[in-house]
Amino acid sequence: MDEAARKRLWIDYARTRRDDLREKLILEYAPLVKLVAGRLNMYLGNNVEFDDLVGYGVFGLIDAIDKFDAFKDVKFETYASLRIRGSILDQIRKMDWIPRTIRQRQRQIDQVCNKIQAEKGREATEEEIAEGLGISSEEYLDWQTQMKVTGVVSLNEYLETGSDIPNESASRVSEDFQQPEAVLEKAELKAKLIEALELLTDKEKTVITLYYYEEMTLKEISSVLEVSESRVSQLHTRALSKMKTKMGAYMGILHSKA
Repeated sequence: MDEAARKRLWIDYARTRRDDLREKLILEYAPLVKLVAGRLNMYLGNNVEFDDLVGYGVFGLIDAIDKFDAFKDVKFETYASLRIRGSILDQIRKMDWIPRTIRQRQRQIDQVCNKIQAEKGREATEEEIAEGLGISSEEYLDWQTQMKVTGVVSLNEYLETGSDIPNESASRVSEDFQQPEAVLEKAELKAKLIEALELLTDKEKTVITLYYYEEMTLKEISSVLEVSESRVSQLHTRALSKMKTKMGAYMGILHSKA
């Protein structure tokens, strides 16, 4: 459906609220649910089935369609993406499915990091943390991959879409989402990004490029690299960890696109 036809459909639905038009809108924007679910799947990994994420996201899409004001100058895709994401993460939080072992590991990591920082007066390296935990670097990488799920669920508190969000708020968040692209034009950030990318292996660079610039999903990247989805998730975690040493506060730009 082209943009003009989509706009007519929105106007017709806004005026009549007919069920058949609502169904057409759901089918039209169903790919958006898969896109949002696919990007979240990078963080959730194998902990939740992709089809379940899509199922949770459909409720967010329906909610967005019902509450969207087609006569205001707000892009539906941005508004709906927030609600889809929120619907998925809200459901995950309600399930309280995050294993106790993951919570315990997060506390262990925090304790080791605090101890090393107090002793050395700087942030701990991955090797130091692994040694402090009594595990190998590869095992620590696995732990980090598992930890990402707690972070992405917590992030939903900032982008709370389970409650009613006025279109003005959605517009404001949309503007915030555009900031990373604007900031990337600044010479300082470009320099930081180049330095950070130099720390990565070829495969890590490929994952970062495909995920953040090509906006590919975990499954799509695994197909390109011909490795498992869990391996892609590990490469992503390792890459971000390395880049953090160079980008510092600028890391928020990458996390905001997650």
